[in-house]
Amino acid sequence: MSAPLALKSESIAQLVLFIRGERVILDRDLASLYGVTTKALNQAVKRNAARFPADFMFQLTKSEYEALRSQSVTLKRGQHLKYLPYVFTEQGVAMLSSVLRSPRAIEVNIAIMRTFVQLRRLMESNRELGRKIEALEQKYDEQFAVVFAAIKELIAPPTPQRKQIGFHP
Repeated sequence: MSAPLALKSESIAQLVLFIRGERVILDRDLASLYGVTTKALNQAVKRNAARFPADFMFQLTKSEYEALRSQSVTLKRGQHLKYLPYVFTEQGVAMLSSVLRSPRAIEVNIAIMRTFVQLRRLMESNRELGRKIEALEQKYDEQFAVVFAAIKELIAPPTPQRKQIGFHP
């Protein structure tokens, strides 16, 4: 058996995106982790399409891909993808382990599942912290309102910046 892969939750967590209200990972990032080409990964998924319903994976729309592409420089100007990428939810990644049957795939799946669990725990701890802050806010008077507002802003999940349309002086 080969040596275990050095997969850190922090590096995998950087690959997790929030699209359509779901935490997902791009097909090309998964392919890289699994040590296969994106084409090979997607072909394996298509051969087993019944295992991947819409809540396990979905294809990005052109506007979703453009928004994603503008956030991170993935292609040079003028280059285009032939196909829009697929993204996999936590359940989709788990299902990949039944499609990709290599020792590396098993190790990668375990690391990804642990990362999703850690992200879920982190989100829950932020919700719990928010509830505690609200309880404190109700208990104390208005002199702490600015402090509580600043803390809430710090723990709130980031909202995507929308590009404003029109003339702005």
